[in-house]
Amino acid sequence: MSGFPGFPDRTVTPPPIPARPPRRPVPAPPPRYALAWGAALTLLSVLTGLLLRLDERPFFQGLDDAWAASLKGSPADTASGFATVLDRLGGPLGTVVPLLLMGCLCMYGRWRSALFVFTTAVVANVLLVLPLKQLADRPRPPHTWTLVNDGSYPSGQVFSAVALVIAAAVVLFPPGGRRWWWLFGAGYTGAMMWSRTWQHAQWLSDTFAGALAAVGACLLLWRAFAPLLETEAERMASDTLWM
Repeated sequence: MSGFPGFPDRTVTPPPIPARPPRRPVPAPPPRYALAWGAALTLLSVLTGLLLRLDERPFFQGLDDAWAASLKGSPADTASGFATVLDRLGGPLGTVVPLLLMGCLCMYGRWRSALFVFTTAVVANVLLVLPLKQLADRPRPPHTWTLVNDGSYPSGQVFSAVALVIAAAVVLFPPGGRRWWWLFGAGYTGAMMWSRTWQHAQWLSDTFAGALAAVGACLLLWRAFAPLLETEAERMASDTLWM
């Protein structure tokens, strides 16, 4: 007891609660409702693929035909040269760039971010795009100008572009820089979508489907990796990445 004459003061001060390490702005936390939006967009891409499987001429085929007919050019045009560069970026280099990013992250002890990049930019393409191509089994536009495989829906190159943009935004950029990166990413994605249709490699709807499927998959994986990424951000703030 305390506060009375003749009795010693026996007030015990509880030990301080250890403060949680601060969180760095990177890797970024997932947005609100990431799980719901990711599931909705992924499901939409699957249902559209099922529609294409059941109906060879879906309700949006008219728009695809009109867009394809509006693209006037030839494989020898300057625009075709630019489209070829994008085709290479979306092809083999689309895998090399994420692997280089992973290597750089691992050099700084950020293996959690490297695992997130690998899963979103490489694994998700294999586990989602390839099954969707088999599900939809949509023929390519006639007279393509570049080497393609079977299955036009969805665009794997657009999927790879969007997944890389989102993965880099999560693990590399603080909030201020991320706003500019989103603008660059939107322009890069739009250019990739244009190049695929310019080369008559895919229908316009295939490119939109590739972008939506990538956003959906990345949101789901971002939510799934949130605990690991949060731990990494706290370790970065306290300089304990290697511990």
